[in-house]
Parts: sequence; C-alpha cells; structure tokens
Amino acid sequence: MTEEKILAQYGNITIYSEPNHPSPIYHYEGDIPANPYGKIQPLFGDDDLEEVMYNGGQQCVKVAHRKFGICRTNIWVEDEEGLAIAKNIASFTSVPLGDGPGLVPIFDGRLPDGSRVNGTIPPVTPDGPTLTIRKFKEDPFTMIDLVKFGTVNLRLAAMMWVWIDGLDARPANFVIAGGTGSGKTTTLNCLGMYIPWDKRLLTVEDTAELQVYHDHWLRMETRRERPDGTAEVDMNDCLKSSLRMRPDRIIVGEVRGPECATLLTAMNTGHDGSFGSLHANTGAETITRMINPPMNVPPIMLSGLDLIIIQARLHVQGKTVRKITEVSEVAGMEGDKPRLNAIWKYDAAADEIKETGIPSKLREKICDAAGVTPAEFEKHVQQRMEIIRNMLKRDISDIQTVTQIIQGFYSTR
Repeated sequence: MTEEKILAQYGNITIYSEPNHPSPIYHYEGDIPANPYGKIQPLFGDDDLEEVMYNGGQQCVKVAHRKFGICRTNIWVEDEEGLAIAKNIASFTSVPLGDGPGLVPIFDGRLPDGSRVNGTIPPVTPDGPTLTIRKFKEDPFTMIDLVKFGTVNLRLAAMMWVWIDGLDARPANFVIAGGTGSGKTTTLNCLGMYIPWDKRLLTVEDTAELQVYHDHWLRMETRRERPDGTAEVDMNDCLKSSLRMRPDRIIVGEVRGPECATLLTAMNTGHDGSFGSLHANTGAETITRMINPPMNVPPIMLSGLDLIIIQARLHVQGKTVRKITEVSEVAGMEGDKPRLNAIWKYDAAADEIKETGIPSKLREKICDAAGVTPAEFEKHVQQRMEIIRNMLKRDISDIQTVTQIIQGFYSTR
C-alpha cells in the first residue's frame, strides 16, 4: 500500500496525499480563537485557497487549492455551529437567515474582505447548513500572472491590450464566456487594468468581486428583494442607471438576463470598449444563449459585439489549469444568425493558444479609426509585448505596479 506523501508545508498547513483517495488532506495545526467564522476562520488567511466549502456536519470542510485542487481538511463543524456561522455571515449581508415568516433559507453576498459567499439551511439543504465561499485574493492577479500561468501567451496578452485601448480610437466590445470556475472574473479584472485612467469606468455586478486598480471607477451592485418588502435592484436596473452616468467604459460582471440586451444597446450606441462575462463553453453556444430567453438579444444587435473570448478549466499533465481556448470575431450575419471567425484557437498538442491566420475584422476597424496601416498596428502590438516581457523579466506582477506601468505608457504616447 502506498504511504502518505507530504505535498507541501507552509505556516500551520501541511498538505499530504493518502492511499486510495484522489483528494489530498489539507491539515491545519493550531488553536482557533473565538470568532464569527468559527473553525473555518483559519482558512480565510491562506491566499492559495480559492474556495472554502462546508457541506454540513456529516462531512469535513473541503477547500479548492490553487495548486492541489479539491482537498479534504481536518476541520469538522457540527450542524449547530455551522448554522451559527451561517447566520453570522448572513448578518454581514443584511439577510435575515432562517426558516419562517420574514426569513430566507438561501442567501448570497460578500464578506467584509470582498469574498463571495452562498449559504443555505434546512429544509432547502436537508443534510444541514452549507456555505460556499469564493475567497477574495488580497493581491489580485494581473495579466503578468496570467502569462506566467499559461492562461494566455505573451502575444495574446499584448493583442488584448491593443484591443482594449483601441489605439485611443476604437476600443473593442467583447464578452468572456466559460464554465463555472474557469477564471472569467479573474481575466475580466486583469483586462480592466488596460483601461486608460482618463476614461470613466463603471462596473455592474451581482456581488462586487472586481478589483480593478483604476483612478476613475464607480462600482454598482445589485440588491435582492428583502422579506420586509424592500424592492429588488437587478442587473438591468443598475446597467440602465450606469448609462446615465457618462461612462466611457462599462464592465458587467456576469450577464444572465435582460441586461444583456441593454449592454448590447450600449455597444451599438457609442459605448465602445464595454465588456462582460457569461456562462457558455464555445463561441457558437455564447451566441445561442444571447439570442434566446432569458437574454433575448435581437440577432442584428450582435453586430455591436466584436469578440467572444472563451476560457476553460482544463486538466493538463495532471494539473487543473485555466486557459483561453478561443477568440472569435463577430464577422457579419449569415441569414438571421451572426457569423463567427475563430482568429485564435488553443492547440492542445502544443499546450498554447495560436493565431489561426484568418484576417481580423477588428484590426481593420481599429486601423481605419486610428488612421494606421496593418504594419503600424503590428508595431503597437510588438511595443506592448516588449513592455510585458520586461515586467516578466523583472518579476513585476503586483496590481499597483503593473497598472502604473501601463498608465505610464499612456501618458507618454
């Protein structure tokens, strides 16, 4: 029988594998003082954890580790204590958690540190209270990190910079699509760093997660209807309001319903450089989702969308990784449906995303608006590649320094 094998040790944490089980053990050693989060509190201090998952008192607490995937912990929380923790966390979001008049058994919200939380209690989850906490990373990832991780390569990182800047003439409109946990929000956040500081940025989210380091940024967040009758403020309400705030750029955290048509209306009426995310696995699936309920975008409006970027969570050489696997352009209409051209595709054999060689209509639009030739456009891409390469060489990846270098470039052009 295979022996236990230590995979990592840091601070109070030891991570080790066990025979006959695919999930490693995440072992915490140390005292836990009284606190609103109970026994799960120490897990919030580990920046290598993406999610903390409590499934009731019959199971140990699970975590999603950035390097080792789903791990079991040595932390067990009885239902009674779990219910108390859930109620404490719900109080941060002003939700009266409970099963009775004026109470709700399900809640979504965020913790004071920005982490996103979903919680439930019986009878919705009959096996006990649950908590799923998507942790807020204290030092957010940047595009430099995404290049290091292999999510994008150097050229695509630079190309995205040109797309978002638009050579100060015609910034791109796009959506990032992918499955749950594919890293869409992280990539949105990294791309937000490319937005010039002389542009007014508005972000709209269900639960505020974006951590853009920007000098002129206004955040909006939805509000659910409350048991006391306080009205809901949904994504579409926020987005419509944002359009009256003189935005130069709009980011919608996750598009699910009628707000998609509102966003496309904005893209078609002069708000270039807007982008958002949604759940879909391919460019074609993204289009299908957008033109059908509950989004109901008229197909002709999709002409305002330049790019669909697909991101996926893949298993490569025994590791879970996030990769941008496709970049497609909306290249016109075929009957009543948009035609997509894949200009970048992930090559699994080479484990890298590559240009397909299909001519880019977006490049043509940016060149026409900026009055530059394709050769000059390529010089702009190369110039930005050199800046990113230099940051990689100097191991600069913190959000503040990376963004300041990007903004410094804008100030000198």
